[in-house]
Amino acid sequence: METLNMSKKERERLGVLAGVKRGELNLVQASPLLGLSYRQIKRVWRRYQDQGDAGLVHRLRGRASARGKPGAMRAQVLALYAQERYAGFGPTLFAEHLERQRIVVDHETVRRWLMADGQWTVGRRRQRHRQWRERKASFGEMVQLDGSHHDWFEGRRGPCVLMVMVDDASNRLWAQFFEEETTHASYNVLEGWVKKHGLPGSLYVDRDSIYRCEGQPRLAEQLAGQEAPQTQFGRAMAQLDVKLILANSPQAKGRVERMNGVLQDRLVKELRLAGISDLKSANQFLVKYLAGFNRRFEREPASALDAHRAAPRQLNEILSWEAERVVQADWTVACGGKWYQLDRQHEAMSLVRRKVIVRTLRQGREQIVYGGQKLKWRALPGRPLRVMARKPVAAVKVVTVPGVEHPWRRLGMAVGREYWRGVKAQGRAVRAAARLGLRDSGRPPLRSGLSASRSPNRENKQPTTTRGHFLVS
Repeated sequence: METLNMSKKERERLGVLAGVKRGELNLVQASPLLGLSYRQIKRVWRRYQDQGDAGLVHRLRGRASARGKPGAMRAQVLALYAQERYAGFGPTLFAEHLERQRIVVDHETVRRWLMADGQWTVGRRRQRHRQWRERKASFGEMVQLDGSHHDWFEGRRGPCVLMVMVDDASNRLWAQFFEEETTHASYNVLEGWVKKHGLPGSLYVDRDSIYRCEGQPRLAEQLAGQEAPQTQFGRAMAQLDVKLILANSPQAKGRVERMNGVLQDRLVKELRLAGISDLKSANQFLVKYLAGFNRRFEREPASALDAHRAAPRQLNEILSWEAERVVQADWTVACGGKWYQLDRQHEAMSLVRRKVIVRTLRQGREQIVYGGQKLKWRALPGRPLRVMARKPVAAVKVVTVPGVEHPWRRLGMAVGREYWRGVKAQGRAVRAAARLGLRDSGRPPLRSGLSASRSPNRENKQPTTTRGHFLVS
C-alpha cells in the first residue's frame, strides 16, 4: 500500500517501526514513542513483519460502513431529487418529504449524497465590509429621499406610497402620500421641501429607474463629460446644481430606511384613530403630524450653518419633462405623437434643422424653447401632409436592330461569336509561325522541338580592339 494513502498516525508508526527494523531501537524504546503498550506494539510489529507497509493501514479502510444505507436507496433518493417537482428543495426539506414516502434518511446524509452527486452546492454568504458614516454637519448639506410602499390605511383603500425626505444632520422629516413612486411624485415632494427650507446641497437616493438610467452615453454626452444618460429627475437636479448620490445598498441610506419603519408603526395607527381613508385628507393630516414629530425626534446638527440655497424662480419649469427635437423644413415639431407649428414671427431665427426643447410641465402645459427663449406655436390636429418632389422619369432608349442589308452585317460584324474565335485562333497561329521563321538559325532543333536561336550580329560581328597597354613578344 502506498504511503500517500496512510493517515498521519499510520505514517508515524511506519517511521518508528522502520527504525526498529534497521536495529536503531527496540520495541521497548519504540513503545512510548507511539503511545502504545508493549503488548500492543508487539502485535503491530508482527503485522508489519508479515504484510509490510500495508499491515499498518486500518482494517476498515475502504470497507462499507455497517450503519450505511443501501446503494439502492441512495440511487432512489438521487433519482427523486432530480425530478422537476423537487427543484430548489434544500436537503432538510427534501428529507422531510422523503419521510412522507416512508424513506427515512437523515438530512445530513441527504446533503452528503447530493453534494457528492453534484446536485447541491454549499453557497456560503460572504459578509461585505461596511463602515459607519458620520452624520453631515450642517442642515441641508445632504437629504435622503425614498419611497415607502406599505398598507398605510390597513385595507381601507388601495395600496399607495409615502415619499419620505430626511435631513442627514438633523433628522428633519418631510413626507407626502402618492398613488405610485414616479418622477411626478419625486418632483412634488422635493418642491414641498424646497418651499419650506430651500435647495439642499445633495440628495441621497436609491438606484431606482427614476434616478438612474441604465443606457450607455452617446458621443455628445461623452464629450459633455456625462458618464451615463440622465433621467428627467437627474437632468432637473443637474440644472438646480443639486448633487444626486446613488446608494449601493439599502443600508447605505439607513437613516431614511429606519424612518420608514418608524412611520409604518406610528403613522398607520394615527391614521386609524383619525379615521382617514383617502390621500387628500392624509396629506392634510401629515402637515400637523410632522410638525409634532419633528419637535420630538429632531436633533441639533453639529453646525449652526444652514446649507440650503434659494430656489430659482423657474423651479416649476425645471421640475418638468424635456425632450430634444429637430425643426422640420415646414417649421413643424413632432414630439410624443403630437405636432406643433411654430409661429411665423420666429422666421429671423432660422430654426429649420435646429434642435429645440419640448417641455411638458407637471400641470400638463407645454412649452417649446430654443436658446432659453420660449417660442410661440400652435397645436396641429394631426400629422401634416408633406408633398414629396417627384424626380423626372428618364426617357426610355429604343434600340433598333440593323437589318440584313445593313453595312454592319455586310462587313461581317454580325456573323457570330464562334466565327470570330476561329479567325483569332488562325491569326495567332500565323504570328507564331512567323516568329519561329525569324528565329531559325539553321542549327539542329532543340529537344523541345523549337529551332535554335541565332545570335544577333554573329556573322557581321567586328573584331574588338583591346584597350590598354600590352607587351609584344
